[in-house]
Amino acid sequence: MKNSLFLITLLLLGIVRLEAGADFNYGDALDKSLMFFEAQRSGKLPFDQRVKWRSDSGLRDGLAQGVDLVGGYYDAGDHVKFGLPMAFTTTMLSWGVIDFRKEITNLDQMGYTLWAIRWATDYFIKAHPQPNVLWAQVGNGDSDHYCWERAEDMTTSRAAYKLDENHPGSDLAGETAAALAAASIAFQPYNSSYSSLLLFHAKQLFTFADRFRGIYDDSITNAKQFYISSGYSDELLWAAAWLYRATNEDYYLKYVVDNAVYMGGTGWAVKEFSWDNKYAGLQILLTKILLEGRGGAYTSILHQYQAKADYFACASLQKNGGYNAPLTPGGLLYVREWNNMQYVTSAAFLLAVYSDYLTAANTKLTCPDGQVQPQELLNFAKSQVDYILGKNPKSISYLVGYGPKYPIHVHHRGSSIASVFNLHSPVGCVQGFDSWYRRPEANPNVIYGALVGGPDKNDDFSDDRSNYEETEPTISASGPLVGLFSKLQITFNGIPSSYHRESPISHQKTPTPTMPSPTSSTYSHHETQQPNDNSETPVKFVHSITNTWNIGHETYYRHKVIIKNTSKKQITSLKLGIQDLKGSLWGLSPTHEKNTYELPEWIKVLRPGEQCSFVYIQGGPQAKVSILSYH
Repeated sequence: MKNSLFLITLLLLGIVRLEAGADFNYGDALDKSLMFFEAQRSGKLPFDQRVKWRSDSGLRDGLAQGVDLVGGYYDAGDHVKFGLPMAFTTTMLSWGVIDFRKEITNLDQMGYTLWAIRWATDYFIKAHPQPNVLWAQVGNGDSDHYCWERAEDMTTSRAAYKLDENHPGSDLAGETAAALAAASIAFQPYNSSYSSLLLFHAKQLFTFADRFRGIYDDSITNAKQFYISSGYSDELLWAAAWLYRATNEDYYLKYVVDNAVYMGGTGWAVKEFSWDNKYAGLQILLTKILLEGRGGAYTSILHQYQAKADYFACASLQKNGGYNAPLTPGGLLYVREWNNMQYVTSAAFLLAVYSDYLTAANTKLTCPDGQVQPQELLNFAKSQVDYILGKNPKSISYLVGYGPKYPIHVHHRGSSIASVFNLHSPVGCVQGFDSWYRRPEANPNVIYGALVGGPDKNDDFSDDRSNYEETEPTISASGPLVGLFSKLQITFNGIPSSYHRESPISHQKTPTPTMPSPTSSTYSHHETQQPNDNSETPVKFVHSITNTWNIGHETYYRHKVIIKNTSKKQITSLKLGIQDLKGSLWGLSPTHEKNTYELPEWIKVLRPGEQCSFVYIQGGPQAKVSILSYH
């Protein structure tokens, strides 16, 4: 079997991990990460929404203030739309498209990635109705956190908070300007008019941020206990750097040079990169200009930026003369207790792009502990991603839905409560805590692609819904993953020559990703009936091969298994054992026991004659399905 295996499926989740010579199928992880952004959508959901347990929400956002603030993303497991992490997430998604455009396109994911960006940028445009006004937050963090309810049932305050000349927020306005500038570059080849619109708003927001200075959470005090800002100087420099890359206008490059010392760009040597601290990203972004020989009169200052970029890279690689970034015993970068993975993905992304910049310039990284080849930066980024996907002391994937073992008690309201399509009655604020939050069972809705907070500094992890530091996912942690997964998949696993490329996206309209219906197939079906080994049991399985395709010399199959109650009594608490499963599986919920699955939460009972089904991907012989227990 080849090291590089990539499956094109007609499932809602298109790329599936196989146990192959390569450590991990990063393409599968990429697909799931993009699904997570769909799960986090606020507003009116599109017809091609792939996360089917979600529905419309927040449709009156901004109404009381007389502004349309429908759309955007919920930031984590709650339902507040915090502007700062949303903007940073958008910047990172866009950076991935810009630097890894070829990789994302070759993996047939450009349409979905641009939609992930546009879901935020459309919202930012609406949130910026005047040059010096930016609506920065929707929802009250305090009241929201007192409730445990689905987004579709929200009863909490949807108050909206804005920045203006009298209530400045240079950090948030600056980051939003950076996001829109980066997104304008991402969209430019596909939709030039939309790209120009984004750049127009980015320039206005940068001017607003620079002219009316202040920290955003001084103006919006409700944000202090959730996303408190450490300052705005880095965001002003960061925004100017992105505007320079988007426009090539000397004004913006001169800005980062003239303010390099005053705003800390050449003074701060840091070991983290995050929604709050942009210095490392800024320093690497500006080093690219220097490495390309475009520094001109600004070369000496850009060299100072590069020195700090090198400090970050060397500290991450543990080659910084003892002043290194902390690692867990298992080798994971460790910065904060709450959602540490967001710092891991951002750092790994920076190292991946810096590796490319150094390679293009045919140069090396010089660290206090010696010179480093560019490939070593990418290898370290890969080690962090591999830890996330399962190469860790717990042998667990921290990306939900990826691999055979992953968190099933994710701290996420929508994931932990049965969908509105299955439980039609509203779930109240307190009822959510009583009936769902404290349930020991797995979440009824698998939130594919969610990257949870991850383990503590000793690599220990508790899959507990109440342990929000470790089990809550955030969009800011997932933003860097799209470009990163794409880079790693193409670099280490490659792509088969037969892999389907995405059709060119129209320059005249928004890219609309499409996928075939999971029920359609151009292949013949082979159907067999396989009763369980114990002929006295009241369940029979009907196996169907609903799709097949070849990758090189290997043949892969999409299996559908119908579970049918053939008895005259109802069945509850059905547990299945599935052996020899090599790919991903949909339609069952994993348990803590190895190779053991149960029916989703909303299917509590199989009445006489009733049936349900699940789907999995397999190369070679089909998996062995058996009944372990039932009532």
